[in-house]
Amino acid sequence: MAERKQVNKYYPPEWRPEMGSINKYNNSHPLRARASRLHEGVMIIRFELPYNIWCGGCGKHVGMGVRYNSEKRKVGNYYTTPIYRFRMKCHLCDNHFEIETDPKNMEYVIVSGATRKEERWDSKDTETVEATDSEAKKRLAADPMYRLEHGTADAQKAQVHKPRIADLQATQEVKKDDYALNQLARRKFRGEKRSLSARAAADKELQVKGSMSVPLLPESEEDRKQASAVTFKRARGSYAEYQLAADANNGLACMLILFCRWY
Repeated sequence: MAERKQVNKYYPPEWRPEMGSINKYNNSHPLRARASRLHEGVMIIRFELPYNIWCGGCGKHVGMGVRYNSEKRKVGNYYTTPIYRFRMKCHLCDNHFEIETDPKNMEYVIVSGATRKEERWDSKDTETVEATDSEAKKRLAADPMYRLEHGTADAQKAQVHKPRIADLQATQEVKKDDYALNQLARRKFRGEKRSLSARAAADKELQVKGSMSVPLLPESEEDRKQASAVTFKRARGSYAEYQLAADANNGLACMLILFCRWY
C-alpha cells in the first residue's frame, strides 16, 4: 500500500521554484478548509470524546470515543501550559457543547451544552485496596521511618479485614470445583424448565376450557386469597326441574290462548 500513497501536487507551467511552495503560490493553507478560520484563532480538528456524556439539547446519551469536527481555540494558560476549548455540534440534534482542558487536574471539563455521565468513584467509598503509587514506593525504599509507619498501618488493616478475607477464602474453596458448580446450575435450570412447561400446559388447558385467548399471568398468594373469599349462591333445584317447569308454563300458555280464541 505504500507505493499508492503518493503526494501528487499539480504545478502549473508558470510556477518557478523561487516563487516558494505551491501553497504560497496558490495563496492557500496546507490544511485547506480546516484553517479557514485561523485568523480568528480557530482550528478545525477531529476531537474524540474522553468520556460518556448526556447532550443538553436532546438529552440523549453520547458514548465515549465518538468523534466530531470541533473548533479548537486557546482560552488561557495554566502556568506555561495552554488551555484549549473545543466546540462541537451534537450529531443527534442542533445543540452545541464545549469541552475544555484542565491541566491542573489532568482531565477534560464540560463548559456548557452537556453533562458528564458520572462514573468516577473513590476507592475509599468502595473499600477497595489501593495500589501503592510510585512516590510511595520510592519513599519505602529510601526512608526507614516511613517504611516502619507504612508496615504498622498495613498490619492494622490486615487485622481489620482478616475476617472478611477468611470468608472470601472459604467461599472460593466451596466454589473451587467447576464441574460441581456447572452440574448444580444445569440441574436448577432443568427443574425451572419443567415447572415452566407444566405451568404453560395448565394455562393452555384453562384457556381452551374457558375459550380465552388472552395470556394468563402466574398465580400469586394474593390471587388465592381473593378467590377463596368469593362465595357463589347455589341455585334451588336442578336443571331438570327448571326444564320441567318451563315446559309446564309453555303448555299453560297454549291452553289460555285456545280458550280465548274459542270464546
